Amino acid sequence: MQMKFLYGGIAFLALLLLVAGCTQTTTQQATPVPTTEVATEAPTAAETTATAAPTTVTLATPGPTQTLQSNWAVDVQVASNGQAIDPEVILTFRGGKGMNVIPEIDLMLYKEDGTVESDKMVQPLYIGKTVQLQGSTGNNDRAEVWVFTPQGDRVKVIDQYVPFRSYN
Repeated sequence: MQMKFLYGGIAFLALLLLVAGCTQTTTQQATPVPTTEVATEAPTAAETTATAAPTTVTLATPGPTQTLQSNWAVDVQVASNGQAIDPEVILTFRGGKGMNVIPEIDLMLYKEDGTVESDKMVQPLYIGKTVQLQGSTGNNDRAEVWVFTPQGDRVKVIDQYVPFRSYN
């Protein structure tokens, strides 16, 4: 009888070790902020026609977000589906006290190629409701989620990079 407890305890500890190794949190990579230099004098006409620098589009760094009042609070989640054939960024509504009073939730996706896609989620809101936008296979897609309050204010609740795949 005591051997059952011994083997059961060993199996339970092994299971705990296995689960503990698979639940590490992910860390986001720091992205460099582009700097701009201010020219002190205007270039001449010969300089502007002779040098044509290629333009590159850089994504802005995610900015600060706000929190809704507790009686209007909603929970949303933004993630990538991780499929290379058809990458999508998915906004999922997870519920909250403001579920019946929030009229609209907007999702704006800034892709790494410089294009912007947007879609909205309107009433009726229910747990599990989703909105999908076409993403990219890079790790530089940036998602902003804006919630409209019953008073008509627009509040940014999420502003983050959405990695194509994450292994955690």
